[in-house]
Amino acid sequence: MNPAVNQRRRNFLSTAALGIAASQAGFIGNAAAASGISPATTTFTGVRQIRAGVLDVGYVDMGPANGRPVVLFHGWPYDIHAFIDVAPILAAAGYRVIIPHLRGYGTTRFLSADTPRNGQQASFTADAVAFLDALKIDKAIVAGFDWGARIATTLAALWPRRFHGLVSVSGYLIGSQEGNRKPLAPKAELQWWYQYYFATPRGELGYRENTHAFARLIWELASPQWQFDDATFERSAASLDNPDHVAISISNYRWRLGLAPGESRYESLERQLAAFPNVTVPAITMESDANGAPHPAPAAYAKKFPGKYEHRDLKGGIGHNLPQEAPREFAQAILDVAKLV
Repeated sequence: MNPAVNQRRRNFLSTAALGIAASQAGFIGNAAAASGISPATTTFTGVRQIRAGVLDVGYVDMGPANGRPVVLFHGWPYDIHAFIDVAPILAAAGYRVIIPHLRGYGTTRFLSADTPRNGQQASFTADAVAFLDALKIDKAIVAGFDWGARIATTLAALWPRRFHGLVSVSGYLIGSQEGNRKPLAPKAELQWWYQYYFATPRGELGYRENTHAFARLIWELASPQWQFDDATFERSAASLDNPDHVAISISNYRWRLGLAPGESRYESLERQLAAFPNVTVPAITMESDANGAPHPAPAAYAKKFPGKYEHRDLKGGIGHNLPQEAPREFAQAILDVAKLV
């Protein structure tokens, strides 16, 4: 699609409408600045809890209860506030917006002390399915970035009849341990420095002792032109104080490298994902011009979306946390993918 046409389509809600939606949808603080980016004093209120699978999940549920569900998944090391300005736009458009804390974040907790603090790919997929089942949501649009994009993509790929559409930042991120055995070019490997750091006892201890400082460094490297302030970072960093956060993070990256075992309960899911299934539901993928995190080129994954599909490139110094840095564009993609159904 022509980028100029995309830009015209994205200018779809006034700041006043955004403010009204925010005031009605479970926020505290100033609703939104003229840019569409709210100040750090704006936070989600009324975080709910629901038992789902092995977790007691903390989540936000806003907008009309009978609206079409949109489930948004955050990444590492971010939290639900990545969607603080996306949610009111979608709620104002009549959608029910649901944003869960992933395992190891915010108020989400394991129901049993005996459950492995496992961060393998399929564990998050299983969590998401159990979460949707607990909420009795039979069909939804799913969207996300970073780890959240992987979660949303696995759902859409494995259960196409259950999802109206997908919006994924950086496209097709489904992986496998076998696939991760193949080395990348040296410059690409350099971007994964923290993955190798986490493979060591020193790295685990370092992340545990310096979680907030480490996360802030990742934010800065992944979004080098995003001038976020201390309060904006701390609003999300509070979610990293979850008692299981470090264990989940370390497990995730060690599992990818084949250095940590998975759980038998997830073997079937991992086998399905290791086959790299196509995504046949309507999908929009997005990439930004200042994404400093490792990410594939759009041409590398376009064929994984054989159905109704668009890719959108964002300009203007937008980094890795696209939903928080460009909330209007991300929300517009969700509104547009709904039209592709």
